[in-house]
Amino acid sequence: MEFEKTRLDGLYFLEQEKREDDRGFFARTWCAAEFEKHGLNPVLSQCSVSYNKKKGTLRGMHFQKAPHAEAKVVLCTNGAVYDVLIDLRPGSTTFKQWLGVELTRENRRMVYIPEGFAHGFQTLADETEVYYHISVPFEPSAASGVRWNDPAFGIKWPEVKERVLSPKDQAFPLYTL
Repeated sequence: MEFEKTRLDGLYFLEQEKREDDRGFFARTWCAAEFEKHGLNPVLSQCSVSYNKKKGTLRGMHFQKAPHAEAKVVLCTNGAVYDVLIDLRPGSTTFKQWLGVELTRENRRMVYIPEGFAHGFQTLADETEVYYHISVPFEPSAASGVRWNDPAFGIKWPEVKERVLSPKDQAFPLYTL
């Protein structure tokens, strides 16, 4: 795997190193030794998938509060998403900054999201699937989020005819420190 630092402290784009032949390809999406070598959380505790029927589905902005904060690697396995990350770590040099990236089945780009970041995405195609590698088990009492359109962050989401959000995601509070 190739690790590319982003402008947000601790956030990386990951590129799969494909081994291709006439059958297709094989590539790693997780290697604890490589993550550790780059100073990233090498623990993998849980894997999850998010299936989304409609273009314009927005999920986010989610995170787990300490002591259950989670690091994640996110990969779009079908369709396409605009993936958004917000640094919510008060001591970070990139605190309250956000970054968006397009993840698609075709580009197979992945994102390493460190503990203390909020994460969300908007689907850019019908029948989109997102796969997660997660460092800690989900803890319902630690689940939290910030509003997807909070002016404190000024996220620029792609325009869509219809945006689909859950009542929970619509009800997240505005950010306060």
